[in-house]
Amino acid sequence: MTETAGAIIGVDIGTSVTKAVAFDRDGNRLHAAARRSTLLHEPGGVVEQDLEEVLAGVAEVVREVAAALPAPPAALALTGQGDGLWLRDAEGRPVRRMISWMDGRAASLVGRWQRDGTVAEVFRHTGSGMFPGCHAPLLAWLREHEPETLERAAVAGYCVDAVAQRLTGTVSVDASDATLPFLDPATREYSPAALAACGIADPAHLLPAPAAPRAVLSLGREGAALLGLPAGLPVTSGPYDLPACAIGSGVRETGDGLLTVGTTLACQVLTDRTDRDPDGEPAGMWLCTPETDRWLRALPAMVGTAGIDWALGVVGASTDDLDTLLDKSPAGARGVVALPFLSEAGERAPFVAPAARASFEGMSLAHDRADLVRAMCEAVGYAARHCLETAGLSRTLAACGGGTRSQGWMRAFAGILGRPVRVPAETEVGAKGAAVVARAALGDPVDEERWHTGYRLVEPEEADRDRYERGYAEYRGRVSAARVRWEG
Repeated sequence: MTETAGAIIGVDIGTSVTKAVAFDRDGNRLHAAARRSTLLHEPGGVVEQDLEEVLAGVAEVVREVAAALPAPPAALALTGQGDGLWLRDAEGRPVRRMISWMDGRAASLVGRWQRDGTVAEVFRHTGSGMFPGCHAPLLAWLREHEPETLERAAVAGYCVDAVAQRLTGTVSVDASDATLPFLDPATREYSPAALAACGIADPAHLLPAPAAPRAVLSLGREGAALLGLPAGLPVTSGPYDLPACAIGSGVRETGDGLLTVGTTLACQVLTDRTDRDPDGEPAGMWLCTPETDRWLRALPAMVGTAGIDWALGVVGASTDDLDTLLDKSPAGARGVVALPFLSEAGERAPFVAPAARASFEGMSLAHDRADLVRAMCEAVGYAARHCLETAGLSRTLAACGGGTRSQGWMRAFAGILGRPVRVPAETEVGAKGAAVVARAALGDPVDEERWHTGYRLVEPEEADRDRYERGYAEYRGRVSAARVRWEG
């Protein structure tokens, strides 16, 4: 590849928002744009998206950002939401609505697979757990309820590769996206044993082969017309948002971690091995990175800002009120405690429990709405610690996502985790990580030290240390007791 110094547009196709950001050669943000996406909810835990609407959103943000640049960008770098099931035909057209990773229709199937040992068997082969919104249970559900859909499909992929196929005409998937639950992370190939364990060897032909690290595609005629950019423009597709955010947040040394405080909570730690306890909790996954000897031990929980938004709504408040409410309730929420599992799909990390549900305890007439909100914030913090400890965090911790805008919540995270938390100044770290990968793919790698200089450091409050240590131990005890009920 010839070297290039032009701007790169990173596109992060999120669950609820699609964003595009242009970065210059030194990692400075030039222009940005965002568009909301629509999640289609139906009874039975159904959560879906319309691929054409997603593509329209990508086109709008890319056109807006590109119009603000003095020249066409050097490349387009795609990242976005993972998991779910994005079925298309050979031309990239949808054969049904795209199934979101938030979908819960296959929850009972995952529960059955947990009981009969299927989940544990897949974990032994790949190191990946399963949850209702991932490929295996969704493919199995469709085989039973919509077999004609699978017959019409040519590709069973994900959000990022679905967009990339329409833009470039190429069927390809990044190894990070392909991870859960069939990929052997060490070989970067699908495990036949894992496919057989789920009883879905037949639709395995729909899974695209993982692309080589730092593969470069080209913008096709249809994509060029959609985006208003030159045909032939280099396009990179992946890694998906979890690894992209880690790269964009400066996670570079083994033992470094990233806490993504978004709609859900994604916890990752960089590692140089894929060793796993075959008898351990079958949850999370080892995500491939662009470096073939580095992986991210990822434990993406289902709890996150969605739970805080719910708690704020219940007490008649909004996100603008969060820090004020946290200031009114001390660490420990004056004895109010919570379990944060509000997702209809239950929990997927650091354990899988499709029947997991939230609760509050310890309330009396002496408590107020601030205590309830703080209890939920602290419960999410305890869930983060549970995930990061399981993932093996041993060095620095960065944090990103919409939840990091709350100073009070970030202080609670630092206190619960017992360590400083580094929050990058650049909020769109997913798009930034995708741009870093694109630069390297183009043969023009960046100085990552320079790209990650701006951040704020949130230190834990020493006065809260003992309270949070006790709170975490009690949280773990409540989770263990609740799991017995959920599994029953």
